[in-house]
Amino acid sequence: MTLPNLTRSLDATLSLDNVHFAYDGGEVLRGITLDLHPGAVTVLRGPNGSGKSTLVEIVAGTRQPTVGAIRRRGSVALVVQRIDGLTGLPLTVDEVVRIGTWRAGTRVRRSHARAAISAALAQAGLDGWEQRPFASLSGGQRQRALLAQALVQRPDILLLDEPDAGLDGESTEHLSRLLAAEAARGATVLCITHDGGVAAAADRVVELNAGRIIADCSR
Repeated sequence: MTLPNLTRSLDATLSLDNVHFAYDGGEVLRGITLDLHPGAVTVLRGPNGSGKSTLVEIVAGTRQPTVGAIRRRGSVALVVQRIDGLTGLPLTVDEVVRIGTWRAGTRVRRSHARAAISAALAQAGLDGWEQRPFASLSGGQRQRALLAQALVQRPDILLLDEPDAGLDGESTEHLSRLLAAEAARGATVLCITHDGGVAAAADRVVELNAGRIIADCSR
């Protein structure tokens, strides 16, 4: 087992320093110190309840640490696992992905939005699906649409909470290639997954248990 690498790095896109988080009286994260770099895919693994989703939410800014500091450089896009709110709305796939262009602000100009949406859908394996009702898609297809919503933003930091949920083997392999392509363009990619294939294709695997980093292995 490799112990966590606590060496600080000036070129990190994302740095967490002694991050703790407590919820309902219990400590979920216990002293997380971690640097993530552009051009690399990092997989976050661990048993249920180990703090993975909480850590990603803190990185995304949707939660604030109880103790500790976090530093981000650049834009952030988050692909969540639960999407119940969107399935109740009469949205097409195109409209779901277009939400990403609104979040991206000036990074995706209105005149370029159509091409950017088409490119993101193609990258997610959903080209030609623009007018399909989002609610009619399978769970795995919805995940890919939300992934396209993140991709259209061209974020500096791409966060994914089990994006392989509901995907078959071929789609999971496609996901691994897609994450590698995002890293190749210079993004910092952090992905929660239980899939061994996605982890095997990553540049780095960080293991959490009981809110602590217990292993940090780079390839």
